[in-house]
Amino acid sequence: MRWHLLDEIDSLVSGESATGMKTWAPESEFFQDHFPRFPVVPGVLLLEALAQLGGKLIGYTVREERGDWPFPILSMMNGVKFRKFVRPGEPVTLSVQLESCRDDMAAVRARAKCNGRLVAQAEQIFVFNAVPLDDPNDGHILERLERAELKRLWADYPVDS
Repeated sequence: MRWHLLDEIDSLVSGESATGMKTWAPESEFFQDHFPRFPVVPGVLLLEALAQLGGKLIGYTVREERGDWPFPILSMMNGVKFRKFVRPGEPVTLSVQLESCRDDMAAVRARAKCNGRLVAQAEQIFVFNAVPLDDPNDGHILERLERAELKRLWADYPVDS
């Protein structure tokens, strides 16, 4: 994925929650237009960063609980609220809590904070394995990619997973 919107995962508790961090560099191109002379992180990027963290929590949880590795896809958001602006260079603390996890879908409660203050929140609903893969080997490739990404982001990633 070209859009790596997580800098790190600080904690991930299978079946429960995950926290992480993201800081957008002041030289990021989108700040030129969002907004001129008052750059702020677009809300959609905050939500996508939370979705990426939620996807990692869901993927790891499903792998631990039933053995396969799903590919969570954000399909819906409820109760989205943006409360404060996030400026370039400000670290954002991301947190997700697993609300439910079923055979083919899961929901997380997502929160983003900056300087200890809530800046964005949403309930995010994911589907997975919604479309069968054409080649069974693609599942192994996706799992390998997800494992590598978790190892890159999460210092405490279990070696034997």
